[in-house]
Amino acid sequence: MRAASAAAPQRGGHPDRAFGPYRSTGLRAPSQPLVVATPSLVERAAPVFGTKDVAALDADLTAHSTGEPLGERIVVTGRVLDAAGRPVRNQLVEVWQANASGRYRHDGDRHPAPLDPHFLGGGRCLTDDDGRYRFVTIKPGAYPWRNHHNAWRPAHIHFSLFGTAFTQRLVTQMYFPGDPLFALDPIFSSVTDEKAQQRLVARYDHDTTVAEWALGYQWDIVLDGPGATPPDPDEV
Repeated sequence: MRAASAAAPQRGGHPDRAFGPYRSTGLRAPSQPLVVATPSLVERAAPVFGTKDVAALDADLTAHSTGEPLGERIVVTGRVLDAAGRPVRNQLVEVWQANASGRYRHDGDRHPAPLDPHFLGGGRCLTDDDGRYRFVTIKPGAYPWRNHHNAWRPAHIHFSLFGTAFTQRLVTQMYFPGDPLFALDPIFSSVTDEKAQQRLVARYDHDTTVAEWALGYQWDIVLDGPGATPPDPDEV
């Protein structure tokens, strides 16, 4: 993503860096113009990964324990595309999420919902020659987040894409269709363009659904251009 000053208007569909209803952006958004670093200097010192660092089982979030995780098993798949609609191959895609009860496996999560000993909540894969990723996971639950009185996050999965270097990282969230919490959620509402909001919502896909095993969802990620997938406000 291209750097710009903190006060610069955002591209279509991108959230403001400081969005009043999303309280933490006021603390984290830059108040001064951003410093533009020479990409080659930054990337030479940044971490790297190799294809051997990603195993096939990493994309199945339900397969890392001796038992089955609780909740509704789902398959989430889609393509990573550039602005021209071309597939982005060998892209590292990482996901993390709450469990079916709406709790993350993280020391900082104090939501009094049960932890699932059979669900770690994180996975990764590389896109194939068609730019496609595929994850098997559990549909996450909603959870409270104390942004305001009675604030609850809609069910969502966090996505991270690294491009060809960590300095090109895009972080965004995928939502599920028909969630009643959309209009009440400041993070979702920080994307003020309705068409861009809909690009954050996956669609149920019966062809992706595995009979008697898991419901399927399709969600494409577009990295740039007028149809780009909006990032998280904290990551703009």
